[in-house]
Amino acid sequence: MNERLQSLLRRYGELSLLIQDNELVRDQQKYRELMKEYAQVKAVAEAQERVEALEQRTGDARAMAQDEKDPEMRELAREELRDLEQQLDEAGERLKFLLIPKDPLDEKNIIMEIRAGTGGDEAALFAADLYRMYARFAETRNWKFEIMSASETELGGYKEIIFSISGSNVYENLRYESGVHRVQRVPATEASGRIHTSAVTVAVLPEADETEIDIRTEDLRIDVMRAGGPGGQCVNTTDSAVRITHLPTGIVVHCQDEKSQIKNKAKAMRILRARVYELEEAKAASKRAEARKSQVGSGDRSERIRTYNFPQNRLSDHRINLTLYKLDLIMQGDVAELFDALKLSAREELLRATAS
Repeated sequence: MNERLQSLLRRYGELSLLIQDNELVRDQQKYRELMKEYAQVKAVAEAQERVEALEQRTGDARAMAQDEKDPEMRELAREELRDLEQQLDEAGERLKFLLIPKDPLDEKNIIMEIRAGTGGDEAALFAADLYRMYARFAETRNWKFEIMSASETELGGYKEIIFSISGSNVYENLRYESGVHRVQRVPATEASGRIHTSAVTVAVLPEADETEIDIRTEDLRIDVMRAGGPGGQCVNTTDSAVRITHLPTGIVVHCQDEKSQIKNKAKAMRILRARVYELEEAKAASKRAEARKSQVGSGDRSERIRTYNFPQNRLSDHRINLTLYKLDLIMQGDVAELFDALKLSAREELLRATAS
């Protein structure tokens, strides 16, 4: 940790000089990259300065609490010492957190896939509810949102919906949504008022650039067909739907939402690239961590991560034992508290792993 701290402080000094170079502004891309790095190392430098300042003040207060002759002044010094020791602990934890290397995936855009599982029409309706929850949260963050593929039901639900979200630190905020989401509520179609339990699976895939994942043309089988809609009716009379099979992995992607075959193929390739990239990342992460799971879960889509209980207005995240009684607000996109708790738990796990 100390070696990393010294390295970052040296880099802070270097960047402080570099960003003063007027010539740098001419290369806007490089300038943005350096300013982003500068902001990160500056936060570390400021956190270190705060720790050092608090250590100095704590030492002074401790000396005064021990050596002061006046009992009243000595008691005041002891009170100040307790307060400073708490501040020092908090500042130290923040510095430790800032020293944890950032996951390079955190800043990536994502492709999210939501699929109805157990529960038939009710599961499909809840898939639509989850989609709207994520869409509303994305709006609060000014993220760009695009539906890539959707299979609707006659009742307005989704058997499957795939969409992309792009913006600042999208993957960092949504990465822990992968898994099984269980819902308990009385369906609108239920006359007797019985509570049903349904399930929806969510997958969050970091979106890969073409340069990051090599997909060879000879490894693809591309089929074109006419697009079909709910109930089997024909959406259009041209062969615009595209199905791409990645032969080495067996991954199959189907897109038909666009009337243009070219646009459907482009969307299908984005989804395919993300799925292959996720597969490669999962293998690499498994090797790095020696199959050790983090506190907030492995991201396995078969893992039940959360329960949405509508009669009790309750959401329970089973990975971090968090229960919130504001499900009505959460379904409207008020999920920042939940996502922040998941990120905090993951960071605490990283701190423990770094210290061990």
